[in-house]
Amino acid sequence: MVVIPALNEALRIREVVEGALAQCAQVIVIDDGSDDGTGECIADLPVTVLRHPQRQGKGASLRDGFAEAQRRGAAAVITMDGDGQHSADDIARLIDSANRHPGHIVIGARLRKRASQPTYRRLANNFGDWGVAWGTGYQVADSQSGQRLYPAEVIALRDVPGEDFVFEAQILMSAAQQLGTRCVSVPIESRYHSDDSQQQFRASHFKPLRDFTRITSHIVLQCLRRGGVPEVYRSIRANPPLIDDPSGEFVEGVKAHANLR
Repeated sequence: MVVIPALNEALRIREVVEGALAQCAQVIVIDDGSDDGTGECIADLPVTVLRHPQRQGKGASLRDGFAEAQRRGAAAVITMDGDGQHSADDIARLIDSANRHPGHIVIGARLRKRASQPTYRRLANNFGDWGVAWGTGYQVADSQSGQRLYPAEVIALRDVPGEDFVFEAQILMSAAQQLGTRCVSVPIESRYHSDDSQQQFRASHFKPLRDFTRITSHIVLQCLRRGGVPEVYRSIRANPPLIDDPSGEFVEGVKAHANLR
């Protein structure tokens, strides 16, 4: 099933949902208190819409979407953002990767056309990847991507702490710590507004300074509570990102980048 959290996504939500429906018959949209008519844009489409009367944040939206998917017996859940930055055409690639790597969380890593990604976002994402590694014990390529495939046992985790974007970092860490689950990354294309692009995107809800401060402080507190910092560091160094890229285009480059950290 596809789960799409949405907050004021009237600009692109219909396109996103129609693309998801072309790949998967069961789509769940969580309208997180939108006031721009997001829900009305998809009212005639064969999807399940869960609406929050007031904004509760991305973490709450994903929790509710996971609970509904689990109630319906989903074998796995694919998440996509509602702003159009993820291509539904990549859903099949994530599923293929999940079949090659059973039990893994599959991340659509924005490695293709990275030049279109704003520099501050690229640097912030690199910093976030290194931070999340301290919670997982292994390195992850594009730990901030919202396009992911979660196996059923991961969406069944309860009491995963963290709100808003912290939740997406924490669920990777909780899955690693409680289930021994690893991530595998599938290269996808970065999709951002640029001067030479006709695509329009709303301003991102993700604020690098604010949200990375929240994520980092959250991870640091966990690491201090758990202890064993030298052991975690050695584990991180010994486990570079796992990239599922049959072409081999990105694997060596990502490993080399990881070894420089």
